Amino acid sequence: MTQYLLAVHSSADDYDRSFEEMQPVFETVDRFNQKLVADGIWVFGGGLERIEAATTVDGTNGQTLVIDGPYLETKEYLGGFWVIEAPDLETAHRIALEASEACGGKVEVRPFQAE
Repeated sequence: MTQYLLAVHSSADDYDRSFEEMQPVFETVDRFNQKLVADGIWVFGGGLERIEAATTVDGTNGQTLVIDGPYLETKEYLGGFWVIEAPDLETAHRIALEASEACGGKVEVRPFQAE
């Protein structure tokens, strides 16, 4: 089976919602996660801290440069992700649709490179 990254697109507004507003989303995502585990397709997943917590490390040109903040300045960024195993892209899309419904956001699907 192929492994796929299901990347959740987020914005700063997503992190500005109160815990009470987010609790139903957390519960829905937890149920979705449990389903992935029960179906045997869960590899790994997690939510990420705010974009302000990001650090970019550049080791090119024989120098080490550590910069506070993301590599790219964008309105949307990676807010969380799942890594799943699925037999084909169509199945990964179906699972991503469920993921999008669970987290209330857009989910990008990308296959991992073959070994």
